[in-house]
Amino acid sequence: MRVWVDGALRDTESAVVSVFDHGLTVGDGVFETMKIVQARAFALTRHLRRLARSARGLGLPEPDLDEVRHACAEVLGAEPVAHGRLRVTYTGGPGPLGSARGTAAPTLVVSGGPVGRRPDSTAAITVPWPRNERGALAGLKSTSYAENAVALARAQQRGASEALFGNTVGRLCEGTGTNVFVVVGGRLLTPPLDAGCLAGITRELVLEWTDAQEADLPLEVLAEAEEIMLTSSLRDVQAVHRVDDRELAGAPGPVTAKTIAVFDERSRSELDP
Repeated sequence: MRVWVDGALRDTESAVVSVFDHGLTVGDGVFETMKIVQARAFALTRHLRRLARSARGLGLPEPDLDEVRHACAEVLGAEPVAHGRLRVTYTGGPGPLGSARGTAAPTLVVSGGPVGRRPDSTAAITVPWPRNERGALAGLKSTSYAENAVALARAQQRGASEALFGNTVGRLCEGTGTNVFVVVGGRLLTPPLDAGCLAGITRELVLEWTDAQEADLPLEVLAEAEEIMLTSSLRDVQAVHRVDDRELAGAPGPVTAKTIAVFDERSRSELDP
């Protein structure tokens, strides 16, 4: 697929950024990942709104969302994909060798390509490293992703596709690239944003389209919940059949299955809800 870099559509070989770009040297950037459905980006407006919010949180210049939308359309139109991933990356641009920003304009990159469909259920593990719900990056979709890479590598070594974090006070937070929902006493619950989790787009839609509610949850709820599910732009709603050494027989359970069905139906009828 062609790549948009700073104002132009380019071939993969010529799609380059400066080695001094702060997105590379210090992780000074934000990004969004969207699902491609029949050559269109799902929930584009919500994703662009969050991109701007994350940029403001990092103190980056406000992105020109009309330009970002145009870049997405150019990439999607260059090589249409039926089902895939579209990524928007927006960084502080080239800067000095250090944390202080320079005076260059931000860098905008949009890329994408096909991806396989996720399985109906997956395994996850918990990791001992807490999310800092009071940190400067809490709730921002930053390119500073090394912590997630370390946790995800541990999950994959243990036959799982996701790692789940608690926060500094032992409450359930999120996964490396997912939000977490649990079923307790028949109720569908997910941690509130002040637990330190990202305001996921799929999470947001599940809260709007179902009777799911936010609730402050201990990390130990994963050992007791009747059902567990993950949400993200590429997973949509996915059942969890194992957490650490705990098997959840029959996943997806009835609440998860209903949530999957509702999300599938609504997302097919509203491409930009």
